[in-house]
Amino acid sequence: MKSPIHTVWSWVRRQPPKVKAFLAVITGMAALVLLRFIVHDHDNLFVAAEAVHSIGICVLIYKLMKEKTCAGLSLKSQELTAIFLAVRLYCSFVMEYDIHTVLDLATLGTTLWVIFMIRFKLRASYMEDKDNFALYYVLVPCVVLAVLIHPSTSHNILNRISWALCVYLEAVSVLPQLRVMQNTKVANFIVEPFTAHYVFALGVARFLSCAHWVLQVVDTRGRLLVALGYGLWPSMVLISEIVQTFILADFCYYYVKSVFGGQLVLRLPSGVV
Repeated sequence: MKSPIHTVWSWVRRQPPKVKAFLAVITGMAALVLLRFIVHDHDNLFVAAEAVHSIGICVLIYKLMKEKTCAGLSLKSQELTAIFLAVRLYCSFVMEYDIHTVLDLATLGTTLWVIFMIRFKLRASYMEDKDNFALYYVLVPCVVLAVLIHPSTSHNILNRISWALCVYLEAVSVLPQLRVMQNTKVANFIVEPFTAHYVFALGVARFLSCAHWVLQVVDTRGRLLVALGYGLWPSMVLISEIVQTFILADFCYYYVKSVFGGQLVLRLPSGVV
């Protein structure tokens, strides 16, 4: 006898793409409502997002140590992650030293270790030809955006631009990793488990971070946007959070689908990432 969850999942799989998209939006909204009532201090959602990101990095470390290979991992994505974490750590030290500083420091340290392993210890297994996303496609626009659109608070102008830069870079840091996964095969391609777990952890972290900002805006009835400054910056913060969530939405859907299907590897149709 099939479980209720399996029955519902089978029904969802039979629906056309537009219905699936509608159901995804409804599910996201329901999750936000649930989080609003379960988590009383919504700042904890941001802490949880950073913690989940750290767990994802730990999964990568386990993969590198156990399998002695970095195949399927994007060095460029890890470098982008290290850049935005380093910038955010600087901002945290000079603007708000708290639990976020400790989590960012731990995540940056483990990310740098992953970069070291890929660059030196496991270089032979690095898929450099697949990791062909040009970083200047995201670095240059992010720097320009940070200079043009940043917080209008009382902090030093360099600190405000740095804050904006880490927000924009975080939103797109996963793109090189998705490109590697896309380049693995032209058509239906397989993502090995540890890489899939890592990217799914990023998706969960992005959703929790996005939920944090959305619920904070709702709870303060928009006053948070005023506190962030005036102009386009408050909107850009929310847009960045939403963009990075939707970038990974498709992948997370197929990840959950493979888990419910009892598959040990994740098979993605072409065009998903």
